[in-house]
Amino acid sequence: MLAASVVAQSAANPLAGLVVGDVPRPTPQPGWSVVRVVSSSLNMHDVWTLRGVGHPPERLPIVLGCDAAGYDEDGNAVIVHPVIADADAGLGDETLDPGRALLSEQHNGALAEFLAVPTRNLIPKPTWLTFDEAACLPVAWGTAYRMLFTQAKVRAGDRVLVQGAGGGVASAAIKLAKAAGAVIYATSRSAGKRQQAESWGARKAVSPGERLPERVDIVIETVGEATWPHSLKSLRPGGTLVIAGATSGTNPPADLGRIFYLQQRILGSTGCTRSELVSLLKLMDATGLRPVIDHALPLMEIRKGFQLMIDGQLTGKLVIHPSDPEL
Repeated sequence: MLAASVVAQSAANPLAGLVVGDVPRPTPQPGWSVVRVVSSSLNMHDVWTLRGVGHPPERLPIVLGCDAAGYDEDGNAVIVHPVIADADAGLGDETLDPGRALLSEQHNGALAEFLAVPTRNLIPKPTWLTFDEAACLPVAWGTAYRMLFTQAKVRAGDRVLVQGAGGGVASAAIKLAKAAGAVIYATSRSAGKRQQAESWGARKAVSPGERLPERVDIVIETVGEATWPHSLKSLRPGGTLVIAGATSGTNPPADLGRIFYLQQRILGSTGCTRSELVSLLKLMDATGLRPVIDHALPLMEIRKGFQLMIDGQLTGKLVIHPSDPEL
């Protein structure tokens, strides 16, 4: 089968280790199913793997990709929940299982014509979602949902700052927070992305570091070092900052004096549970929300898609078609 794999890692030239070619079709173990992937989507997690961040070289080669939607062996349309874990080991939350793994970390991922996953990880795809839309949800939208509703417990009227508008998680967070009745502020270096954020429901989108009209109750942070000082300064006393990524670096000045004096809460968040993904689908059905898709590419053109992501040229998600969507 055709797949996009990482065979070597380079921080300076991440695409040097990307290979698109034939690999063996997966054979499921007991309790697992094979999915014919109709649509997948790119995530920064794939870029980190190519760069050698958080992925040991002894696990190479491995098929990339965390998100997938397609058909199971019985022809049912499904969405793949990408966290492979034991919920019992996480006290009922599979994201807290110490042995959890995201697709493409310990098992071949979703940027392939076929994918093997635990059968429990398959969720029926609603008819009102296209395969492209469905493939955008598990990582980016699932992460944003958990950050807002499980961790920050956003309520109608809350003031929410979303850093780095334009990314998959950030665009999802803006739309989800708006659906929850929050007032949203957003940041981006790009004037076009700031305009997009306002079209999605942000009350105001500003340049990184620019002072907001008011302090916020919640900050949704996925950028890291570059925006961390602004995030803390924008947060009201007793407010909550939820972080689920650090694309610009992982070691900003902590500013512990501000955090303890203003009693700010800093919460980490990773992925989402299967039940949170199901709840996200219910919210989308009720509100009509849909993911932002920049554009779609066939698997053979995935290098172009990764370059757009590395260059920061995407607004929302980039979808990949491993096989012909019409088949």
